[in-house]
Amino acid sequence: MQRQCEIIGLSRASFYYQAASESAENLQYMRLLDEQYTLTPFYGVEKMTAYLRRQGYLVNVKRVRRLLRTMGIMAIYAKPRLSQSNKEHQIYPYLLRGVTIAKPNEVWSTDITYIRLRQGFIYLVAIMDWFSRYVLAWQISNTLDSSFCVETLQQALAKTRPQIFNSDQGAQFTSRDFTGCLQRAGVQISMDGRGRVFDNIFVERLWRTVKQEEVYLKDYQSVLEAVNSLRRFFLLYNEIRLHQALDYRTPAEVYFSLSA
Repeated sequence: MQRQCEIIGLSRASFYYQAASESAENLQYMRLLDEQYTLTPFYGVEKMTAYLRRQGYLVNVKRVRRLLRTMGIMAIYAKPRLSQSNKEHQIYPYLLRGVTIAKPNEVWSTDITYIRLRQGFIYLVAIMDWFSRYVLAWQISNTLDSSFCVETLQQALAKTRPQIFNSDQGAQFTSRDFTGCLQRAGVQISMDGRGRVFDNIFVERLWRTVKQEEVYLKDYQSVLEAVNSLRRFFLLYNEIRLHQALDYRTPAEVYFSLSA
């Protein structure tokens, strides 16, 4: 089994993952909330409740609040927050205000998003290069444990390293395991200011692209199907899909032409 996973580029943990579960009714609400969030990220709990009621669903604020927390988008008018901060973890200052990024590997950033399945959901973490928008590594998990974020960081650092690494203040990214990896690699750590939606805007745009051009067009039956489909998508995103912001080049073209 280990060799088969290596051949297809799938971690053994991903192969054995089972989707996190909710009732069929709640999963339907979560699908609708996820789609509406992508369209209106400034909606809070009250407006999300009103949105579902306008669709004919008899839901209350308490239920919607719990589902949004499960999905990780409770602080919805600022940015997705798929983790709460840990007061025992060190918080680092935001280092990118007024900084001009001129080449790949100056700044990497990361975030986590909710991915729906037919009968459950998983979480996706990705690490991208800010200048080229190139996705260096990604991983899925059925929990918000920090270990899958650390594994993804290790995969990216095995290729090269940035000068600055930016993230939000979630417990996964402030954990000693995660920040320790960056410190050992000699990378400066930067973290978004609280409530500042634009501090990590490029990853936010990546999630919108992933949802609208991949997730919402599919109906994943299993974790393995989601992983395989996301692998194809990120290959297309990096190597084939043209980006207007990159003068209609691909992230891979920009990343490898300037980072050599």
